[in-house]
Amino acid sequence: MGTMIELVAADGFHLSAYRADAPHAPRGGVVVVQEIFGVNSHIKSVCDGYAADGYLVIAPALFDRCERGVDLGYTPADIARGREIKAKTATDPALLDVTAARDVLAGSGKVGIVGYCWGGYIAWLCAARVGGLACAISYYGGGITDAAAEHPKCPVLAHFGERDSVIPIAAVKRFAAAHPEVEIHIYPADHGFNCDQRASYDPVSASLARERSLRFFRQHIG
Repeated sequence: MGTMIELVAADGFHLSAYRADAPHAPRGGVVVVQEIFGVNSHIKSVCDGYAADGYLVIAPALFDRCERGVDLGYTPADIARGREIKAKTATDPALLDVTAARDVLAGSGKVGIVGYCWGGYIAWLCAARVGGLACAISYYGGGITDAAAEHPKCPVLAHFGERDSVIPIAAVKRFAAAHPEVEIHIYPADHGFNCDQRASYDPVSASLARERSLRFFRQHIG
C-alpha cells in the first residue's frame, strides 16, 4: 500500500498524489496518469502493481485544480461526474502537474509514464511536450487519435480495444499510419478493458497488455 503525498508544480500549485514505493532500490520511476475517475482504488492498485515490479510510482491528482479528493467509481452517475470535472480541467496545467511528479521520480533513475483513458491522452501529450521521459504508454487514450499531429520525443507504446466505441478502430488505424514509430497493439476488447472494476474488463487482454507494458518499461527504464 502506498501513501498520499503533496507535489508542487512549477506554477506554485500544490496537489496531492499517490506514491507507491518499490520493495527494494527502485529500477526507476513511473508516473501513472488517472482516468476521469480521479486517483481512485483502481489507479492506486495500478501504482501498487508497478511498485511491486520494482519501480517508484506516483499518480498525481490531476483534478485537484478543479476539485480536490476526487475518487469515483464506474456507475453511470460516476461517469457523468468524471466527464464534468474533466471538461473543466485544462491540459497545460495537467502537464505541469505530471512534470512535478516526474521531478520527484527523477532521483530514482529513468522515468516513464503510463496513462489510462483520459490519462492515456495526457501520456501521449507528455511524450511530445514534456522532456525527461524515457518512454510513454497509453491505454485506450481518449483523444489521442485527434492529436496525431503531436510528435513524441520518447518511445511510445499504445494499447487499444477493437470494440471501443469511444475510439473507433478506423481512427486507430489512421493514427498508426501517421505514427509508424509508435508500437501499437489492438485487443479483442472494449474501452477500459484493463480495469477489473468495470463491466468491460477483459482479463486476457489486460494480462497481455500488462506483460507488454512491463517489457517496455524494462527496455527503456530498467
